[in-house]
Amino acid sequence: MAKAGFKLYNRILKYVWPFWGAVLVAALGNILCAASDSYATYLFKPLLDKGFIDKNAHFLAILPAIIVGIFVARGVGSFLSTYFMGFLSKKIVMVLRQQMFAHIMHLPAQFFDQSASAKLLSRLTYNVDQIIQATGVTFRILVQQTCFLAGLIVVMLITNWHLTLLIFVVLPFLVTFVRFVSQRFRKLSRRIQNAMGDVMHSAEESIISYREVRIFGGEAQQIRQFDHNVTYNFVQEMKVTLTDALSSPIIQFFCSLILALVIYFAVRPPAMSPGSFVAMLTAMLAAFKPIRDLSQVNSSIQRGLAAAEGIFELIDESPEQDHGQQELGKISGHIRLDKVSFRYQPDHAPVLSNIALDIPAGKTVAFVGRSGSGKTTLISLLTRFYEASEGAIYLDGVDIHDLKLKNLRRHFAMVSQHVCLFDDTIYHNIAYGDNEGASEEAVIKALKAAHAWDFVQNMPQGLNTLVGENGYNLSGGQRQRLAIARAILKNAPILILDEATSALDNESERAIQEALEELRQDCTILVIAHRLSTIEKADWIVVLDQGQIVEQGQHEQLLQQNGVYAQLHSSASFS
Repeated sequence: MAKAGFKLYNRILKYVWPFWGAVLVAALGNILCAASDSYATYLFKPLLDKGFIDKNAHFLAILPAIIVGIFVARGVGSFLSTYFMGFLSKKIVMVLRQQMFAHIMHLPAQFFDQSASAKLLSRLTYNVDQIIQATGVTFRILVQQTCFLAGLIVVMLITNWHLTLLIFVVLPFLVTFVRFVSQRFRKLSRRIQNAMGDVMHSAEESIISYREVRIFGGEAQQIRQFDHNVTYNFVQEMKVTLTDALSSPIIQFFCSLILALVIYFAVRPPAMSPGSFVAMLTAMLAAFKPIRDLSQVNSSIQRGLAAAEGIFELIDESPEQDHGQQELGKISGHIRLDKVSFRYQPDHAPVLSNIALDIPAGKTVAFVGRSGSGKTTLISLLTRFYEASEGAIYLDGVDIHDLKLKNLRRHFAMVSQHVCLFDDTIYHNIAYGDNEGASEEAVIKALKAAHAWDFVQNMPQGLNTLVGENGYNLSGGQRQRLAIARAILKNAPILILDEATSALDNESERAIQEALEELRQDCTILVIAHRLSTIEKADWIVVLDQGQIVEQGQHEQLLQQNGVYAQLHSSASFS
């Protein structure tokens, strides 16, 4: 195993160490199995020499007890090995999945922008399953078969140490071949990990976007892409299978050379006793199994190590940076941006340039502009999903970089155009996160404020109705009103509305506008708006174009300027 392989395996072993008791018991079980099998092989020598040739009465009398004892010892060892190694491997998988998922929850927005969700899920499921082979079954086979092989070598040394030394003539060729096979297994396994991610990614895309696929007649294209990914994965799997299939007979060929040499010299004078010869021959033949198993288990080890590379690559991703030390209690919601600029990469063109803006507490500010003008990015800077490249943002006079992230985001509530609901009850979707455990009365009050209580109370289980995956069982307007109710329940001093009424009909929108009017008294509202009704009622309108503020003011003032806002207004292009 190469140096990188040892490094990976040592890192896996760090997860094993806390459960060293289980490892110890399992190792003792494996050793007991190996010792029983080795002694059973050695037993052929006294059985022939003492039993059949010398007719030793005492030995023949205790032989049945010895045989029963061997099988009892092996049964105990097998149980200890199987149970405790099963516990260990499943425990490590559980711990790895927990650690990976917890780490994913703290990765920065840029990571999710650049990573396909299906590939992350592949690492969380498929890759971790491969670790079972590297820690559980593989470890058991390695310990048990290595000990068995060592026991057989001891039997051969006791029987005839001269002939046993012949093994080491062929051994260097065997080791060289196994090293070559290991490197190939690792390379192919790494390709398989990536290919599985591509398979899951293409499947997830097609399932999520099934409406668009069928409307635009893309079924054949999606099937073609999926078939390509599956075929590539199949080819790599078959290369592994071919390597595995060839390695076993080649290793057995080397073993046959050793066996041939032993038999050739064993029958030459001075001749061995019948018992010694049978014991030696039986040990040699028995050694084929552990050698074969150890050679085949190499593919599992390399799969596990290749999977571990992907897992630890994810775990080593830098989490979202949080150097803030301060915490704010109740705030008024005053926001100030001081010459803020942002670019996604240092060598990229700026997405926002020199944004200077003062938003008094309790005001409603609408951000408008063409698609790609930087509206959503600006909102993301306020909540530090992205870090400003230049300038500073202040919340109630405090630089947001000086605030702890959790404390900063506690002061914001958000309703997005793309509503996110969890596959849970309506109650748990409203009383979520910081509001977990809120009373039913508080949840109902929020639903009434969002004009959602009428349809919720008419559902079969009311608040306990399951909404389905991302609210599948609800209409678009119902989903959006639940999201608004969730934001109302949080009662944060700053509310972000990213086209929060886009899926509502005119009557529902008017009801929501009335609810938002009540919120305006105690809340700073930031609106990314498309609908004129939302924009016209804002206290202040900020017009963005190509990442810069080109106009700002009240609705009537901006119309009179006959500039960008007036053009957008006339064409209703507030996208």
